[in-house]
Amino acid sequence: MHQKAGKHMRSSDYNFAEIEKKWQARWARDKTFKTPDLPGDKPKCYVLDMFPYPSGAGLHVGHPEGYTATDIYCRFKRQRGFAVLHPMGWDAFGLPAEQYAVDTGTHPSITTAKNIATFKRQIQALGFSYDWDREINTTDPGYYKWTQWIFKQLHKKGLAYVAEVAVNWCPALGTVLANEEVINGRSERGDHPVERRPMRQWMLRITEYAERLLADLDGLDWSEGIKEMQRNWIGKSTGAEVVFRLDRPEGGDVTVYTTRPDTLFGATYMVLAPEHPLVEAIATPAQREAVAEYRRQAGLKSDMDRTELATEKTGVFTGCFAVNPVNGAKIPVWIADYVLATYGTGAIMAVPAHDTRDFEFAKQFGLPIQCIIEPDPAEAAAAGVDPAAVLAGEACWTGAGRMIRSANADGLDMDGMEVARSKQAATDWLAARGIGRAKTQYKLRDWLFSRQRYWGEPFPVVNMDDGSTLLLDDGDLPLTLPELDDFKPTGTGEPPLAKAKSWLRYTDPKTGRQGWRETNTMPQWAGSCWYYLRYIDPRNDQAFVDPAKEKAWMPVDLYVGGAEHAVLHLLYARFWHKVLFDLGLVSTKEPFQKLVNQGMILGLSYKDSRGALVATDKVDLTADGPVHKETGEKLVEFAAKMSKSLKNVVNPDDVIGEYGADSMRLYEMFMGPLDAVKPWNTQGVEGVYRFLRRSFRLVVDQPVEDVPMSVEQSRLCHATIKKVTEDIETLNLNTAISQLMIFLNGFAGEGKVLPREAAEAYVVMLSPFAPHLGEELWERLGHADGIAYAPWPAWDERFLKLDEIEIVLQLCGKIKARMKMPADADDAAMQALALANPDLQAAIAGRPVRKVICVRGRLVNVVA
Repeated sequence: MHQKAGKHMRSSDYNFAEIEKKWQARWARDKTFKTPDLPGDKPKCYVLDMFPYPSGAGLHVGHPEGYTATDIYCRFKRQRGFAVLHPMGWDAFGLPAEQYAVDTGTHPSITTAKNIATFKRQIQALGFSYDWDREINTTDPGYYKWTQWIFKQLHKKGLAYVAEVAVNWCPALGTVLANEEVINGRSERGDHPVERRPMRQWMLRITEYAERLLADLDGLDWSEGIKEMQRNWIGKSTGAEVVFRLDRPEGGDVTVYTTRPDTLFGATYMVLAPEHPLVEAIATPAQREAVAEYRRQAGLKSDMDRTELATEKTGVFTGCFAVNPVNGAKIPVWIADYVLATYGTGAIMAVPAHDTRDFEFAKQFGLPIQCIIEPDPAEAAAAGVDPAAVLAGEACWTGAGRMIRSANADGLDMDGMEVARSKQAATDWLAARGIGRAKTQYKLRDWLFSRQRYWGEPFPVVNMDDGSTLLLDDGDLPLTLPELDDFKPTGTGEPPLAKAKSWLRYTDPKTGRQGWRETNTMPQWAGSCWYYLRYIDPRNDQAFVDPAKEKAWMPVDLYVGGAEHAVLHLLYARFWHKVLFDLGLVSTKEPFQKLVNQGMILGLSYKDSRGALVATDKVDLTADGPVHKETGEKLVEFAAKMSKSLKNVVNPDDVIGEYGADSMRLYEMFMGPLDAVKPWNTQGVEGVYRFLRRSFRLVVDQPVEDVPMSVEQSRLCHATIKKVTEDIETLNLNTAISQLMIFLNGFAGEGKVLPREAAEAYVVMLSPFAPHLGEELWERLGHADGIAYAPWPAWDERFLKLDEIEIVLQLCGKIKARMKMPADADDAAMQALALANPDLQAAIAGRPVRKVICVRGRLVNVVA
């Protein structure tokens, strides 16, 4: 192991603890990274980290991965002459602080402040170049004043409304639970039954922006995978609404939405969502009890449980039949929870021969299956599907093919058509008869914007006694949370704010009318929807952002964070931004031009021969591998998500104490590509620590002199400048570090003179990765000013060109010799030089040469 900082060291020893403390204090004192209000005459670069929720656990080594990457990029950009905006703040409203308040009586603001202090200390210990004067906190009334103000603009634009929406209600806990607090229909806390109950909720009409949210993805520099996740969430589909007449004395009809109106001839049953308003009316006396019980059971499940998480198909026949409009066939009407009332019309026509979900349902309940698409033979063969089984209704086919059994005597004949033509033909036929119409549909639902919580932004809304809604005047913002002694749920479903009786009652000072303040609070998403704008102008008490500053800095040039926010946070922030753009309050259509998701860092974990997980404190690492401390059993080591239960969470404080912040930063970037999933291994930090110690000794121990570099040194130096520059621009930071290691190997050596030009270029290139060491070495090279704004070195292509290169000489494909040739030699010159080579001549041994193949810069192959 290395000699730890703090022990007696030679002057040339790398005392990282002393160095890092010194430079962090200097940066704080001088406000080295303070960003001007406007970029001025410099090009701007706005680099944003997804701000963290300050949990009680503090940082683990996975958190700083993205922060390190953006810090390297920002330091590099400053040295390239950019005005860089690089802020940090806290997404601090949230459930854990409130739950802690419920359990202990500690006010959430106290818990939050303590957690933020821990996070900030840990983040500052890593030497990130944030402008801390721009720090924001979503729970600060000065911040959420503007969250409330933006909500008012949404309301004025008609995008906020109240609706009765089903929520997860836990009678035993007397509270509403978030979806993530419900596991298999029971509360995560206490394992109590959870039911779905309609409650009054605020909603935001994000659906009004569905098409723009979809279309504007095309202009963004995001990974195709993230764009596709957003497209799938928005879920645009084109199809038709079709009216089915109900076969009952009372008459009536049901409208379904389908993306494939051309498959109507294969519709053999219909399914309604259990909540569909017609269900109670159409259930026959014989089926009424079964239908009512099924509806009750469905009411206990979340939408996720009913769709993505469902493991089996369930349903009940209503006893009613509908009439298929294309062939007059009577088809049974079922209810099943895999159909959601919130999507389409809440009713589907089922085509089991050509839809996997419908096929499984039909098989389970013995419903008819009618094939109306003859599979494309080649595609069926590739998929391993027997066309004969599909035609017989024994297999499902969802691929391409030709329409069959799809004609009637009333002018609709789709037999032989391909899909594009048949969809249009069916839609036109339905429209001409007034029983259908073309329809574009989105899976995206309006955003449920209420939480029955205390620790969130209060709505700037009063529900007046006469039934009207009053928005508070701007001068009355922020509406702050009332002080409560008891944060426990009310037990009635009312939010905790309902306990604040004196705060609740409101009298309008203008009219004397009375009302009650809104007791729901906003979701945690609210503060994160616009925080990137507040960083631009964080202390403005007259506006959420100054228009000139916003125009100068937006859009965000690089946004880095975890893929877990790939859908909701990004979608919600884009929605708010588009509303603000429509109101003329921001200058760009999109907030985040380039997005990068860092990969997860996994912890080392262990399991025994039975596959049971073993916590790391029960593991001994021996020469023969990991073994169980108590039983001696050999264990299998593998990488898994860091968790408290496995005790494999690595605290950055421990790594910094052992190896220094620069080593931790460097290791996180050297582990692999930024977007890859990587296993943490603390032993791997030792290698990058040694590299930094060698870098320190390169500058401190070797003589640095004003002498020109040799040809080889110039080539290596300029190749390194080019490689590191290009790699930081593309965030290929692991390969940039590899190139710095190559440079070090080329220039390091006891007694070797280090040309000043090479030393300074190397220290500047190293400084974004290891900023404390970079500053220290820059100072030791005689520079009074810090390295943060030192000009980035430029490479010269002339030094990268080789005069001579080594060429492989082959005879009939086998290597016989190697020789130097001019780098710019053409085929004729390469052939002449090769044939004159004595080693190759000896191998040819006088045989006639039939052919000479030259590959420039690489080889000459002689066929003899």
